[in-house]
Amino acid sequence: MPFFKRILPCLTLCLLLAAPAFAGHDAKKEPKRAIVVAAFGTTVPEAAPAIQKMVERVKAAYPGVPVSLCYTASMIRHKLAKQGQTVPSPAEALAALPDQGVTDVALFSLQTIPGHEFNDLERLAQAFSGLPKGLSHVEVTAPLLFSREDFPRVAKALLASAPKDRKPGDALVFVGHGTDHPANMAYPALQYTLWREDKNAFVTTVEGTPSFEDLVSELKARGVKKAFLMPLFAVAGDHAHNDMAGKEDDSLASTLKKAGVESVPVMAGNGDREAVAAVWMDHLKTTLDALPGK
Repeated sequence: MPFFKRILPCLTLCLLLAAPAFAGHDAKKEPKRAIVVAAFGTTVPEAAPAIQKMVERVKAAYPGVPVSLCYTASMIRHKLAKQGQTVPSPAEALAALPDQGVTDVALFSLQTIPGHEFNDLERLAQAFSGLPKGLSHVEVTAPLLFSREDFPRVAKALLASAPKDRKPGDALVFVGHGTDHPANMAYPALQYTLWREDKNAFVTTVEGTPSFEDLVSELKARGVKKAFLMPLFAVAGDHAHNDMAGKEDDSLASTLKKAGVESVPVMAGNGDREAVAAVWMDHLKTTLDALPGK
């Protein structure tokens, strides 16, 4: 018997079994949007409410749209899992949505700059977009400091969050993470923008530029004796408690003390600052409005 005739029954059976799947794929699904809030995450209990506050802002702004939360940092997720708290990764959060009828997703980035983590989200969004029986579109929102218009708006919002007991001559120091990614240039750009509004407002980073040494040099040049330390992170988490305000010799607080500058930590992140959070929310609106569905 010719080879084709021998395998014909098998081919026919395969096509019959696959027919429902093909029919389901060809059927036009009604577009349905969802929002996944993507935070770095935190293991500091008092910092977590700032993330939840962002989630609640999203739910209030889009009451008919499903909203979920994921943490991008695997280290944070693993630590929380050992404590009995499960938070999905971005991939897990996205993978769960097609079964809910979702076709189009705004991946709401709570990153500060478009660095490595933001690029990871973009790659993930691309991988999840257009999969058979999966999501049609996944779009990542812009991070806090992205467009030229973001910088003056964020600078004004940060200055508005200054402690009420700040006196003339006291410095405001906004402490970011820093990175080896080219997007680190956002921090010096923010510094420049702040100085146009307030000469005693500074930016420094734990792992990038401007460094702690850069900051000390500027404070000495201006004769600053007191500085309020304010996290430039979404939450006042581990970096704020340790790298910024910790008692270790290499913390910012210790570095300033050695330089003769009194420091006053302010434990509130950008998720706690309404005017700063509004910038993130506007980025979300831009992305969501461009997606199909409702």
